[in-house]
Amino acid sequence: MRPADTSPEAWQVYLRLIQQMTPGERMARAIQVSARLRAFQEGGLRGKFPQADDQEIFLRAARMRLGDDLFDKAYGNVLARR
Repeated sequence: MRPADTSPEAWQVYLRLIQQMTPGERMARAIQVSARLRAFQEGGLRGKFPQADDQEIFLRAARMRLGDDLFDKAYGNVLARR
């Protein structure tokens, strides 16, 4: 689905570039994008919780990604103790 701020012509160029990549290149690109998004998310959390250590930032990010129910099943209420 083409983003609203992207022209049809630019979208076609993007799609052609993606189609020219090997599966390995596409996988590498997906991993890079995922890592960047995690870094942005963690940066936002560090700004919101400046006193938090790396473990707390990890846990807060995990809660955001997993949702409350799954996070609580996986980690319990570890954030409540912080």
